[in-house]
Amino acid sequence: MMRIEVDRDLCQGHAMCELEAPDVFAVPRKGTVELLTETPPADLRPDVERAVRYCPTQALRLVEDRPS
Repeated sequence: MMRIEVDRDLCQGHAMCELEAPDVFAVPRKGTVELLTETPPADLRPDVERAVRYCPTQALRLVEDRPS
């Protein structure tokens, strides 16, 4: 299962993540990224990967949680 981590100290609100994955990220006009879900479904993985890749401040991280 994938999980998203956000470093809000790095986020500057560019909203590239919201453009790439609007079902997962929201960025208010004057603010930092808000996660609509921390664990998006697998079918959104390509969108989330693009959002992480294109974040100008590298504030996003995709983490793979391994089942115990």
